[in-house]
Amino acid sequence: MTTTAAPPVDAVADGRRRDVGDRPPQRGSGLVDAFSHVFLLGWALLTTFPLLWAVVSSFKTDEEILTRPWSPPTALRWDNWVRAWHTAHIGRYFVNSVIVVCGSLTLTMLLGAMAAYVLARYPFRGNRVIYYAFVGGMMFPVFLALVPLFFVVKNLGLLGTLPGLMLVYTAYSLPFTVFFLTAVFRALPLAVSEAALVDGCGHYRLFFRVMLPMARPGLVSVGIFNFLSHWNQYILPIVLMQGRDAEHRWVLAQGLTALAVNEGYAGDYSGLFAGMVIAMLPVLAAYAVFHRQVQSGLTAGQLK
Repeated sequence: MTTTAAPPVDAVADGRRRDVGDRPPQRGSGLVDAFSHVFLLGWALLTTFPLLWAVVSSFKTDEEILTRPWSPPTALRWDNWVRAWHTAHIGRYFVNSVIVVCGSLTLTMLLGAMAAYVLARYPFRGNRVIYYAFVGGMMFPVFLALVPLFFVVKNLGLLGTLPGLMLVYTAYSLPFTVFFLTAVFRALPLAVSEAALVDGCGHYRLFFRVMLPMARPGLVSVGIFNFLSHWNQYILPIVLMQGRDAEHRWVLAQGLTALAVNEGYAGDYSGLFAGMVIAMLPVLAAYAVFHRQVQSGLTAGQLK
């Protein structure tokens, strides 16, 4: 019986070095990287330039906006912001938006997390039917439901009220929230929940004390998406905020539209830009604070 001697370690290492060195260089990779960087730079300019232009215009006079739109303001006119907050009632609309978004976001996250946790961790008959019903809700356009939704809210006596708008926002956001969080809860380690149950932790304590903290990146991510959707919502308030003195309960999207339309050609452009910046500030602040959590939440469950 003949045996072949194993090659020495140095020869193996030399062979590996020769194999690596013999590989042909990847041509075109530098060109692709340069193109991607140029594309991303152009995309960043396209997204940030309108925001910066709106901020700069909010400190100008109407004459400067019309005659010198690209030049910086001669002075910082904070009275534009004061006028937009009080005279154009942006302050009232801002408070209404905060109330509606806080209430609807709380309900959406609480109900969506509970439903997603049960669908992800508790097998029962009809589990997949309920899950796909939520998924199907994401494909149903809200425009097709405006007329029946209007009459449902009206029959409930919630037409033109902030609680009615909160409930509609919650129902509108639940399908995506359940779909997103179901994948998050499935990716969490099963051994942790089993150990908690063995130690005497009940199902309610397991959910609120163990699973929710572990799913925090995903909760923050879907919370940011829902916040942006609720804050920028326009079609639902237009349809549902009807009735006597409904303009006192308008949200920011309605208020800014009314400010732009009612002024006509004699519009208060500086006040309009100030109101737009006021409406953008919460969105920018939320992304600046939670952008790392959003990125980590999007990749949650991909790496185990």
